[in-house]
Amino acid sequence: MKEKLLKPARKHSMWNFREHYIMLIPGIIFFLVFCYGPMYGLIIAFQDFYPLKGISGSSFVGLKHFKALFTNPFFLSVLRNTLIISLYKLLICFPAPILFCLALNEIKRTGFKKVVQSISYLPHFVSWVVVSGIFIEFLSPSRGPINIILQNLGFEPIFFIADPKYFRGVLVLTDMWKSIGWGSIVYLAAITNVDPALYEAAEIDGAGRIKQIIHVTLPAIMPIVTVMFIMESGKILNDSFQQVYNFLTPTTYEVGDVISTFVYRMGILNMQYSFTTAVDLFKNTISFILVVVTNAIARRTSDYGLW
Repeated sequence: MKEKLLKPARKHSMWNFREHYIMLIPGIIFFLVFCYGPMYGLIIAFQDFYPLKGISGSSFVGLKHFKALFTNPFFLSVLRNTLIISLYKLLICFPAPILFCLALNEIKRTGFKKVVQSISYLPHFVSWVVVSGIFIEFLSPSRGPINIILQNLGFEPIFFIADPKYFRGVLVLTDMWKSIGWGSIVYLAAITNVDPALYEAAEIDGAGRIKQIIHVTLPAIMPIVTVMFIMESGKILNDSFQQVYNFLTPTTYEVGDVISTFVYRMGILNMQYSFTTAVDLFKNTISFILVVVTNAIARRTSDYGLW
């Protein structure tokens, strides 16, 4: 009897929100055409693919390219670089928008707060080509302001972009500079849903601003933080090609060559399409496993997750 009553109610609910479902159609079409449709091309990871023969005419070779992947002398170095850079970004760049959001939330002057927000969002809309040009000049050993200050203090200039010791740090800091403002939007939206009465109650109990952040603000945004962390964990092998490619120099290949630049050289320049498809399939499989595992751990420890 209950099932019969629930079914019409569910249909009625969907009909009431039909405009919302219609708005989903362009997004669904986009993902079907540009994300799920091209997955048919993963077949070439198991073929000796030749463009003139096409997918249907190329011969199947099984796991040949996956074996070549793990025996390639450069792949382990590339994988190590990708993991190190991604872990640095996860440890530094992931908490940065959260801390920035908490700091913004403490600003009481609305006008000043909006100005800071607007300025922090701007780098997100600047391409990596422009960003790399700005920082290459800024960190230049001859005319960059940092090296000018170092020279005035009696130190030798440092070529940050070309020195392997500093290259990964440059990638992390530039990524944080570009994403910190835009990444804070979702956390600011979560904070706006916090009941002001909770802050008033905490203040009556004698809690200062720091304790209010710890005991009110952070628990309120923790579900969003958990979801964002799960999504970021799946990107550990998905490095930023545009960023690395624009900063990478021959002197920093040993510490900066990552999977995406490796795929670019092997796939686009050397035309080894099947091999690079195998690399991407391996990378995306690991990313999927990381999302599933991280989500399972989050569900066990905090009851929050993607599903």
